[in-house]
Amino acid sequence: MASPNSNLPWSNNDSAAREKLITLRLALLKLHKTLLNMERREYEREHGYVNTGELFRLVIDHAQFAWLHNISEFVVRIDETLAAKEPITVEYTSGSIALARKMFVPTESGDAFQKKYFDAIQSEPAVVIDHAELARLFNNEPPDSSTP
Repeated sequence: MASPNSNLPWSNNDSAAREKLITLRLALLKLHKTLLNMERREYEREHGYVNTGELFRLVIDHAQFAWLHNISEFVVRIDETLAAKEPITVEYTSGSIALARKMFVPTESGDAFQKKYFDAIQSEPAVVIDHAELARLFNNEPPDSSTP
């Protein structure tokens, strides 16, 4: 007898990996929104109010928002994986979490993204809260075994 999920593009075998990927996606979206709101407030302090359409254009074209593209691209890759017909492997999910763990290290001496992220954590309490959620997710996963 076929299970009710047998017509879905994934099987029960990948449901745990899929759920972890969805959890990561949601945490990244929440953090992205918080960072976007922070950048919007900073932009509006200097340039005045921007409506949603203007904000969309700024997010795509303005240098102040460019550092957020890393998060957007990460979420798009997760969305594409979740929408694909292929099952989601534990290895893929672990690799995605390991990449996010490396990416979201707030440091003054890291890459451009990490420096901006460090500054955001220093200046915006909501970013600290969202970062703590990501840290909890990372702490629930084993460290990346491919790094020494």
